[in-house]
Amino acid sequence: MKKILVPIDFSKQAEYAAKVAAKIAEQTGGELHLLHMLELPTDIIDPSNYGNTSNSPTTLLYMKKAQEQFEKLTKRYFLRNVKIVKSVFFHDTFDGIITESKKQNIDLIVMGSQGTSGFDEILVGSNTEKVVRHSDVPVIVIKKEIDDFKMNNIIFASDFREYYKESFKNLVVFANKFNAKIHLLRVITPSQFENSFVAKENIKKFIADTGIEEHTINLYNDKSIEDGVLHFGKEIEADIIAFNTHKKRGLIHLFSNSISGNITNHAIRPIITFKV
Repeated sequence: MKKILVPIDFSKQAEYAAKVAAKIAEQTGGELHLLHMLELPTDIIDPSNYGNTSNSPTTLLYMKKAQEQFEKLTKRYFLRNVKIVKSVFFHDTFDGIITESKKQNIDLIVMGSQGTSGFDEILVGSNTEKVVRHSDVPVIVIKKEIDDFKMNNIIFASDFREYYKESFKNLVVFANKFNAKIHLLRVITPSQFENSFVAKENIKKFIADTGIEEHTINLYNDKSIEDGVLHFGKEIEADIIAFNTHKKRGLIHLFSNSISGNITNHAIRPIITFKV
């Protein structure tokens, strides 16, 4: 994780994300790219109007305020031991994040999210949701402050279809960087019953030739997938929950429209997504 991008809107959630990103940067020797997007009216940011005296003071004022807030943020204790690259651009937030991540060859994006009303409201239609869907690199979503972020135990919840295997390999590479253990989780519900022997054999076949090191195989019975992931995460005190994503459908399979999305609404743990 040599380059970690953190979108900054100077909210508490963005600060929580920066705190986690700083911890990861310390562990990997990476640098933080703190990015703030100024979304101003078109007539203000139109390059053809930069010379217009009626627009320039407004533009400069927004830029000055952003720089002042950046200075306050970068003086926080958790950023003292990492290299920081600060950027302020006049751009749509989502487009700016994706563009900058590609331009700077970013390895990981860490974003904050309010997440107070359920998974659907956190991700659907928000900038976070758009980044999760379209980012070519992993995205970590942080919901609340974490004082001592660790990456020892990662849950990967899936039905372990072959379709997800290539994306899973990226998670394995990620986990190996932190010497983290991956807890492979198949939640079995009354409506999606699967024989335990068959389920375990499917998981073993899925992880073959993926380079996975420390791991456990877990079958968990619960009334819903959300409850199963949450309860299992609590039992093992997981540090982060990993899922696959799809550009068109967002969080696929486990987060279809038929699932309420209680995971992020109730989870105290971060979520990391890897695009299929």
